Amino acid sequence: MDNSSLIKSPIAAELDDFKKLFDTSLTSSNFLLNEVISHIRQKNGKMMRPMLLLLMAKLYGTVCPETLHAAVSLELLHTASLVHDDVVDESTERRGQLSVNAIYNNKVAVLVGDYLLATSLVQVGKTHNYAIIDVVSRLGQNLSEGELLQLSNVSNLQFSEEIYFDVIRKKTAVLFAACTKAGALSVGVTDEQAEFARLFGEYIGLCFQIKDDIFDYYDSKEIGKPTGNDMLEGKLTLPVLYALNTTKDKAAEEIAMKVKEGTATSDEIARLIEFAKQQGGIEYATQAMLAYKKKALLLLASLPDSDVKIGLTAYLDYVIDREK
Repeated sequence: MDNSSLIKSPIAAELDDFKKLFDTSLTSSNFLLNEVISHIRQKNGKMMRPMLLLLMAKLYGTVCPETLHAAVSLELLHTASLVHDDVVDESTERRGQLSVNAIYNNKVAVLVGDYLLATSLVQVGKTHNYAIIDVVSRLGQNLSEGELLQLSNVSNLQFSEEIYFDVIRKKTAVLFAACTKAGALSVGVTDEQAEFARLFGEYIGLCFQIKDDIFDYYDSKEIGKPTGNDMLEGKLTLPVLYALNTTKDKAAEEIAMKVKEGTATSDEIARLIEFAKQQGGIEYATQAMLAYKKKALLLLASLPDSDVKIGLTAYLDYVIDREK
């Protein structure tokens, strides 16, 4: 079986239950809201985060209504954050289709994002589990803090890997960690098991974001997103940070500062991307990603063999091996 089949196999029935509850949670009598939600759901994504939550719950017990409400809550919060991010970043495209703010306007996008967030809170309340409610609440804080940290980093004259990892922990890894921890908490686990689950999710999330950042250094035909898109948004990611810090190249540093200020031309961005590649930035980022994968695999090694363990291993492989 391929990785996708290995991931879904242990949770096939539970995934169907999740999808039914997710659909039910988004029913509304408001025509505009239904129209926008239908547009968002045309590109639902692969539901990777709910699947991770379900796998972690099944690792420790039996998926129950508490698990499903937690999964729906986190997927709704994630979707809300994407809608709001597109407004903040002035993005016109999301998952290969026009963003909500591009089709409608910022007001509609913000209000729909708020509705999704409020619905997320309704769903997590239905878990009646204070620990899971705490996970979701803190996730909302961390996602916002990560965005603000990224914005404030623009004025930082240093090219800091430490800040980069702090940002991706709060913007991406914390979501995966919330999924794994909430899944474990939904079936009743010890504090030690909950921390094990959280840490495993964090490692997956770090791998996921580093892989995403590597994609930005290759053309859209290979990857499916515009080359240099992160730099167009003022973001300097791990490959170029490594190249800048190891060479101290003044010309490259000048372009990097222009990237932060939002004044770099497309030609300058292309030169900086090529510079990062030539200086081993891609290899460095890949090794960093594989180091986190190794940490995650070491956690799994302590578990007895099962189809769920195989599914979690396949999940890691999928994150590392995916092509977009």
